[in-house]
Amino acid sequence: MKKRELTIAHHGRDVHGYFYEPDTKEYPLIIMSHGYNGHKSDFDISAEYFANNGIGAVCYTFCGGSVRDESGFHTTEMTLFTEEEDLCAVLDEVLTWDQVKKEEIFLFGGSQGGLISAMAAADRKDDVKGLILLYPAFCIADNWNSRFKSEDDIPSKLELWGMELGNKFFRTLRGFDLHTYISRFERPVLIMHGDRDEVVPLSYSESAAEEYEEAKLEVFAGEIHGFTDNGNRRMEAMTMYFIHDLIGRE
Repeated sequence: MKKRELTIAHHGRDVHGYFYEPDTKEYPLIIMSHGYNGHKSDFDISAEYFANNGIGAVCYTFCGGSVRDESGFHTTEMTLFTEEEDLCAVLDEVLTWDQVKKEEIFLFGGSQGGLISAMAAADRKDDVKGLILLYPAFCIADNWNSRFKSEDDIPSKLELWGMELGNKFFRTLRGFDLHTYISRFERPVLIMHGDRDEVVPLSYSESAAEEYEEAKLEVFAGEIHGFTDNGNRRMEAMTMYFIHDLIGRE
């Protein structure tokens, strides 16, 4: 397995990431998206595990999606939709790589990155073999639209968990309909969610699992928002089984 840095230019900004390359000539690939104020290194251990087991992995930092982002795109300019653009740019890049099996690309995301992965999977469904979601933050629009009843209530800036968000982030959530994304992705989905998650209620994943055309929800007993080491090892095993099962259907 080799790990190298990756830079992808799009929309006047650069996505910075890591590519974990297996020691094989051809391989499936998984694109891994971090959560709110996360970083390209967040899934490093899991990405190495996948690459060492024959699955290429790309981890990256959302532009403006982290105080550790290197792109220069300000966090107050970031929205769910700029993050989806970032993910789609990564997807476009890996689709040009000769060694990647184009029919075996998977999207993987945690928390807000899970929501972004679900959005991109719906908009790029012909390019995505399957979707893996960890405690996906399907509650984001509901939470903020409930807090800010009208656009006039939205502040120019707001700091949340060590990162400053701009008016754009909240304004673009007006009229956001998660169900339109879920209904458009008809390929297999694996959702993993802890039953002690106090950030994203498990009920959101339960509802999504019912609504997706083909989805399986794995509830992790005792896990909160962000898995323990034991939870992550279980997640990796389930993800590997999910990927190999889909590949084996062909």
